[in-house]
Amino acid sequence: MTRMRVLAPLLAAAALAAVAVATVRDAGCDDPGYLAQGADGGYELVGGCVAAGDLLVAEPSGPAPADAEDAGKG
Repeated sequence: MTRMRVLAPLLAAAALAAVAVATVRDAGCDDPGYLAQGADGGYELVGGCVAAGDLLVAEPSGPAPADAEDAGKG
């Protein structure tokens, strides 16, 4: 029983590692892209397999409502 307690997590980790390697190998992206520094000091992804339509961006929310405590200060 003790041997099984030692081997079970190792076998599970090996199986998960094999699945991860297979997933990355079959991802289908020949050009991983690279990060380049833009003129504004930020970074942007150049190349790669991600298109702008693949990313879901939430609409920006409005300003947070002022707390009753903070409303009197100012």
